[in-house]
Amino acid sequence: MSRKGENIYKRKDGRWEGRYKKGRKSNGQLKYGYVYGKSYKEVKSKLYSYCSYYEDIIHSKGDCAMVYEEWSMKWLRKKRLQLKLSTYSSYSYKLTRYVFPLLGDIPLNQLTSENIQKSINQWLEEGLQPSTIRVLYYILKKSLIDACEQGLLLQIPCRGIILPRIPKKSPQSLSRKEQEQLEIVAKASPLYQGLPVLLALDAGLRIGEVSALRWKDIDLDKKMIYVRQTVQRIQRKNGGAKTVIIVDSPKTDQAIRAIPMSFTLYKYLKRWKKKSTSSYVCSNHMGPSEPRLITYYFSCLKKKAQITQTHFHSLRHTFATRCIESSPDVASVSRLLGHSSSKTTLDVYTDSFLEGRQRVIIQMEKNKKAN
Repeated sequence: MSRKGENIYKRKDGRWEGRYKKGRKSNGQLKYGYVYGKSYKEVKSKLYSYCSYYEDIIHSKGDCAMVYEEWSMKWLRKKRLQLKLSTYSSYSYKLTRYVFPLLGDIPLNQLTSENIQKSINQWLEEGLQPSTIRVLYYILKKSLIDACEQGLLLQIPCRGIILPRIPKKSPQSLSRKEQEQLEIVAKASPLYQGLPVLLALDAGLRIGEVSALRWKDIDLDKKMIYVRQTVQRIQRKNGGAKTVIIVDSPKTDQAIRAIPMSFTLYKYLKRWKKKSTSSYVCSNHMGPSEPRLITYYFSCLKKKAQITQTHFHSLRHTFATRCIESSPDVASVSRLLGHSSSKTTLDVYTDSFLEGRQRVIIQMEKNKKAN
């Protein structure tokens, strides 16, 4: 039995059931919620508050009751053609690992800045780095912006979100003495082990760029190195292996660049090319040496050089620091590093440029006294 227009029914078990609209599913069908009671009056009372609550939600946020996990996976599949494989894999992993356990079951029109902020606070309590949390929030917000643009949401539920501050870290570079010690050890080692160190120190290559470097990217006549691709290990959602190695284009257009060879690099690349049997420069087999293997070789070399507190990426920082010490031409240094802009270079290497400014002031004072 029901009363017209009220969506209240008496069930076979004697209880009363009321039905209210929560929004629409992904297929456009209405999604209902239900309340139960021992009497018609009890259910009617409950139903009024639920109907009022969800009418407000639909009016202010939209009627899409598709849960966030379903929407974000649709969004990600749509974006797949626009994203690099490594970026797609990273987004998929981060959503599945961190976002879905906290927000995946919440309908789009019930997502609020409060439950998003609560998730951010929980990630922080679990020990995630502020930089990782910011990436998670970026992915989440991007998917919600697209939902809004498609009319699934009337507003983006990200107002007033407070993100953890990322502590500024100065890049760690080797001293000139440490650099000299490491170069001596690298030059004395088999070149498929030592060349990665020289390429990072003298050309500023990232470890994935070193791994992906082929002989066809080396022009010994013009003494140029062309960075055109990178090697990455990415998460694999299906299949036996958890991760897989891929060779892909660099993340940004600016990372595709030409780098003049130093005399040291020219000499050792020319020597190694005569012995190499691989199409990849830093490999002793047909495929590229993956970054983990290069990291292992580097660990052995730095131990021989008696250098402890450093990692492979510090070699790139060392290259950048030596460049800045040699020239105030920020644009050229930025291009050599493959940064997206000169501002990025200035932001990362503030301390190195500060030393250059101090030298300018000292020289100015000397000129004043001379006059």
